[in-house]
Amino acid sequence: MNTPGAFTVSIEDIAAPATFTHLQDALNALWEALRVLPLGWNQFEAYRFFLGDGAVERVTEFLDRDGELTLSFAIGGRSHLIEVTRA
Repeated sequence: MNTPGAFTVSIEDIAAPATFTHLQDALNALWEALRVLPLGWNQFEAYRFFLGDGAVERVTEFLDRDGELTLSFAIGGRSHLIEVTRA
C-alpha cells in the first residue's frame, strides 16, 4: 500500500523534518535514519518490526485516529521523539 498525500517525519535532535508525497517513502526514510543509530537490541528490533511489513497500515491507523504518531527512543540516557504527521 502506497498512501498518497503529504507526510512529514522527524527525529528530535537527529533528523530535521522532511516531507514526502507517499507514506511508504516517509517511513523508509525514517527507518534508514533510525537503523544506523546506536539503539539497543530491543529498541532496534521494535522499530524494525513497527516500520517493516504492514507499516503503512499501522501508521495510517494512528494518523486517522490521533492525527499524528509520536514515538520515542533513548540513546545515551536521553530520550528523542519521532514524529509522523500529515503535512
